[in-house]
Amino acid sequence: MEGETFPARIQQHLARTYGLDDAPAVDDFIRPTDGGAREALLIRHAGGDLEVALHLPRRAITRGRQGTFDEICQIVEGVSHFLYVAERARRELPTTQLELELQAEVDKYVLLVHGGLADEVELPGPPLRRRDEAAGPGRFAPERAARIRAHLFERITFTDPPGTEAGDRYRIANELAARFAGRIEAEFARRGRHAEMLAALRRFYAAGQTEKIALARAA
Repeated sequence: MEGETFPARIQQHLARTYGLDDAPAVDDFIRPTDGGAREALLIRHAGGDLEVALHLPRRAITRGRQGTFDEICQIVEGVSHFLYVAERARRELPTTQLELELQAEVDKYVLLVHGGLADEVELPGPPLRRRDEAAGPGRFAPERAARIRAHLFERITFTDPPGTEAGDRYRIANELAARFAGRIEAEFARRGRHAEMLAALRRFYAAGQTEKIALARAA
């Protein structure tokens, strides 16, 4: 839609994937940042209310799908965090930091491989055929999926060192998301079982931390 922001489009893609209704508009909570600051969701409990601010790099917001792979991933991660917190609050359920990071890693994979960004985002490295040329409209493109998984789960660096709370949390989330993505591909995407894949993604999204970990480790 003309005039629609890139974060708003990401929110629509995620809401459609997971069947979410009545989520607040992410644009109303975005606070653009400058000077190299990265994505961050700030949450404060004030009485019985939840106050939220989503900090996103101004450059990433402005460039949208023309941004770097890292900039696009920051937008997806921030919107994922926001939408997940909003949905859990609507259902009056708690949210852990590990849940947030794990779901965001899965969301990046889903949107870039199977969802609304699959034909829009250029990947680092040699050009790939567009998804419709490689596998037909709406079909799974193994070459693109392998490139995405490598960039999300293998060729990565962590800001926080291992042995720290944040460092261990990000590493656990990354490893679990990689396993779950592999399962989604092997069991559903490669076999053309799209309805079953969507059901599995929605079950994972609705699950809390314990069930999310179990679903990922079952892969």
